[in-house]
Amino acid sequence: MENREEKKGMPLLGDKFPQMVVQTTRGPMTLPDAYAGKWFVLFSHPGDFTPVCTTEFVAFQKLYPKFKELNTELIGLSVDQVFSHIKWEEWIKDNMGVEIEFPIIADTGAVAETMGLIHPGKGTNTVRAVFIVDDKGAIRIIFYYPQELGRNMEEILRSVRAMQFADKNRVAMPADWPNNDTLKDRVIVPPATDVYGAKERLEKAEQGEHVCLDWWFCHKKV
Repeated sequence: MENREEKKGMPLLGDKFPQMVVQTTRGPMTLPDAYAGKWFVLFSHPGDFTPVCTTEFVAFQKLYPKFKELNTELIGLSVDQVFSHIKWEEWIKDNMGVEIEFPIIADTGAVAETMGLIHPGKGTNTVRAVFIVDDKGAIRIIFYYPQELGRNMEEILRSVRAMQFADKNRVAMPADWPNNDTLKDRVIVPPATDVYGAKERLEKAEQGEHVCLDWWFCHKKV
């Protein structure tokens, strides 16, 4: 077999998370191996001791137990030294009453370059990126936010829950699931790929297994 040139550039959806050894507030870690068998959310922030980032870390920590219920870990990152992360954690605990329990990567710039976290149009700090990685080490979702906008942690939690539900049940999720205006918490049956599948969808609809608005738009309760 012909050798393929190693893929370079920022990772894309479906790619394996790049192997890397990182220094964190909880000691050195090897990613993604440290979370083998678990999902994890890697999120970057522009810098320690900044107001928006502080509110984000407090929000992430408050939802941390819910992420853990989904077999999902959190890990933060910025181009700051470990002692800065530690002092910032102490400030958050002393002034906001929240103790940060997940690790924060102290990046020298290597991780940011590998993951595409520096966007020149938004300055030299890391953008607010989110990588949701599944229990097999594959990148399933990528979000990018500008430095001016804090993230919605409930949406990140919803995204993890939805992807896990979709994988388990082999379905797709409608907008705003599980609170879609039309379908409520029902899920989308994957569309047919040939005439036989289209016919089968309609037959199952007649049997009450799911509801079809047309052969290509079927939904069901799980």
